[in-house]
Amino acid sequence: MNKFLERYKELGHDIVPEEVKTVRAIRINTLKIDVQELIDRMSKEGVKLTKIPFLDFGYHVDSPNFSVGAAPEALQGYYYVQEAAAQIPVQVLAPKKTDLVLDMSAAPGGKTTQIAQYMENQGVLVAIDSNSSRLISLRNNIERLGVTNTIIYQKDAQFIFDFGVEFDKILLDAPCSGNFCIDENWFNKRSIEDVKESAKMQKKLIRAAASVLKKGGTLVYSTCSLEPEEDEFVVDWFLKEHPEMKIEETGLKAGEQGLTEALGTKLNPELRLCRRFWPERTKTQGFFIAKLRRIS
Repeated sequence: MNKFLERYKELGHDIVPEEVKTVRAIRINTLKIDVQELIDRMSKEGVKLTKIPFLDFGYHVDSPNFSVGAAPEALQGYYYVQEAAAQIPVQVLAPKKTDLVLDMSAAPGGKTTQIAQYMENQGVLVAIDSNSSRLISLRNNIERLGVTNTIIYQKDAQFIFDFGVEFDKILLDAPCSGNFCIDENWFNKRSIEDVKESAKMQKKLIRAAASVLKKGGTLVYSTCSLEPEEDEFVVDWFLKEHPEMKIEETGLKAGEQGLTEALGTKLNPELRLCRRFWPERTKTQGFFIAKLRRIS
């Protein structure tokens, strides 16, 4: 058995990758169209959209022959093709139209445009990414989805402390080792060392986030990794290093509690407030979400 699958089994999840099937999902973009208007429009074209129970604007596309990414409605920005679990972090962040918000790993723009949607194109959203080629996709998606409240910077998120401002809300959807649902060759390409290297970078990024978060502000940390080293271990370390931060309930009923013990290591019991999405149970890709608040 693959070493990662063995680890999942130790954590209570006996996963057979070939049997895990995710369902195509979209996020309806209310900056450009009313939800019911798009549902009716797609229905006339023979495309059935089914509401995803744990998402505000997420729908499964139940028509297998429909080219979801090439449809006129997609090209006009009426919806964004976005996997169900990937829509959760912004929903947990719950940005408001009066907020100053930072998206620390913005490209290609799925979560950035989702944040703008929650903000109703008001407030100020700062979107940063260090990759110049990915920033092209970010700009294209922002334009296509009708986003107008966003400032884009090409910047390494490790060095955001020199912005000179503090943010009400920060999303750190951290670069990670990924998971097998979004890469069929994942098990052949990844090693435990890859996971540990990702965790080193994630610690740098979450520490940087804390340096520009306003008192009372919210930080959502998320990854599309199932590996404890990139998830609970990072948050456990962060809470020890930053006593001014407190973990909070995500408000999610979907998914499972975060791990309070993993790989022989006991962790902060408050980590149960995090949420894990195990693909064989949620029919989404693997995902981890933690909601943190600066209390002092």
